[in-house]
Amino acid sequence: MQFDLMASMMCANFGNLEREVRELEEGGIDSFHIDIMDGRYVPNYAMGLRDLKYIASATELPLDVHLMIEHPSTHIDLFLENLRKGDTVYIHPEAEYHPSTTLQKIIDAGMIPGIAINPGTSVETVFEMLRIVKRVLVMSVNPGNAGQMYLPYVGKKITKLISLKDDENEHMKFDLYWDGACGMERIKEFVPQGVKGFVLGTTVLFGKKESYKDIIQNIRNLDI
Repeated sequence: MQFDLMASMMCANFGNLEREVRELEEGGIDSFHIDIMDGRYVPNYAMGLRDLKYIASATELPLDVHLMIEHPSTHIDLFLENLRKGDTVYIHPEAEYHPSTTLQKIIDAGMIPGIAINPGTSVETVFEMLRIVKRVLVMSVNPGNAGQMYLPYVGKKITKLISLKDDENEHMKFDLYWDGACGMERIKEFVPQGVKGFVLGTTVLFGKKESYKDIIQNIRNLDI
């Protein structure tokens, strides 16, 4: 079965980011996931606009930009002008007064619009936005830090989202993506259920003895 693998670049070695990007590309990664944090919406600072601009200049692969910031509409143009048509931008609906307006700005710029759903965010509260977005990033951990424990109840949220996606009467055409505590067992479990892609961080990809190429190949070879 086909599925996408995204590298969580906040986990990369920033001492040699050029090499990290090259080795991930050579290893067969599908896109680069960039976590932008403001220290307000989440209690941490991670990547910033300069990091995004550098990675965009260093690769032709798609970028997957996850805005964990308050009121993204205020700064959305800064990010959009440094991306390419076809890149993805996720916002958190809770972080915005009028998330549909921000999503429309993303659409108008030629990007793929997405929302990220926290573990404590119910599907019902984002129901209408599911008609607008093309991607839904389901957080299996609370956002803000790498290396957290998987929250099992998130699996039920995946099931509910897939049922909405498969309901022809709802006319929803979004793809599901997984972010947080993603190991091989999660990929084996949720690819058959309909999850399209996975953000890979310290659980399976970064900080390991094996090369990125070997790890990614092992994931591609999973018996699914």
